[in-house]
Amino acid sequence: MSDQTRPKVLLMGKLLYAREEFYDQVGALADIIDLDAQSVAEIAQRRETTYKGLQVICHFHDPSHPIARLDADFYSALPDTCSYICHFGAGYDDVDVIEAKRHGIAVSHTPGAVDDATATTAIYLILAAMRQFSKAEASARRGEWKNHLELARDPEQKVLGIVGSVVAKRLLAWDMKVIYHNRREVSPKPDFPCEYKATLEELLTEADVVSLHMPTEKSFAKDQFNAMKPGAVLVNTARGGVVDEEALINALRDGKLYGAGLDVFPDEPNINPELLKFDNVSILPHMGTETSDSRHKMGIVVLQNVLDALSGKTLRNLVPEHRL
Repeated sequence: MSDQTRPKVLLMGKLLYAREEFYDQVGALADIIDLDAQSVAEIAQRRETTYKGLQVICHFHDPSHPIARLDADFYSALPDTCSYICHFGAGYDDVDVIEAKRHGIAVSHTPGAVDDATATTAIYLILAAMRQFSKAEASARRGEWKNHLELARDPEQKVLGIVGSVVAKRLLAWDMKVIYHNRREVSPKPDFPCEYKATLEELLTEADVVSLHMPTEKSFAKDQFNAMKPGAVLVNTARGGVVDEEALINALRDGKLYGAGLDVFPDEPNINPELLKFDNVSILPHMGTETSDSRHKMGIVVLQNVLDALSGKTLRNLVPEHRL
């Protein structure tokens, strides 16, 4: 294959993980180029030069870049040859996957690669929220020891409402009963004790702890908070946009929730100042996949999807909206 006919793979962001494998395997099949355009208009202007023959985009979340979100204007600026976006991350708030589908562009993400690290983060937040460890640490740092701290709650014998088998397996060690809701009951059945709930509302009325792992924007709002068991704990390690932040703040302010654990936020890296006022909320700055091991796994998944794209196969990790 001559250089003129080799497809191009565009890196939107820094490739820091599985870099050697990526360049060895992808470089044998395509020209790898870095994004140097600073606007969507510039991409459109160079569609028939720099980006001619572009087939695959590897997208890395970078809110500081001038092209921070992939939307309809971005897709319209691309050459017609571009048919794939391989996103580095399980969440993809900055990629408009519906518009991508309308433009004939398939989008993949890296869900399985983050399961272990995200589960660890969720477990930390569940325990921190129930035992109020963040409040206790703040008290100790102020030199107040544990003065004025109210008794917290144990996770043992509580009901965990969840979607995500890795978290569930680990929390069985705390003798928690696991219930879960999904679009449909998992088949074959999970290899650990759990009970399927046909509706989210049914789960919410029973769960002492609700751990969110769903991708849908604002799917947890006022009605869901109203359905929750009084004094429950909410943990979100999915995507910031999943939870209606105003409804969350109201539930905390009204005492509906005993506490919350949050690793993701809708306007990252900004955190709503109102959330910082609640000492019963444990907050992390999106630490879910901040491990070298998980990042390498994610890099390998991106690589596998790019190789699928270059060989004309269906991407193995399509986002849910593109599997329909």
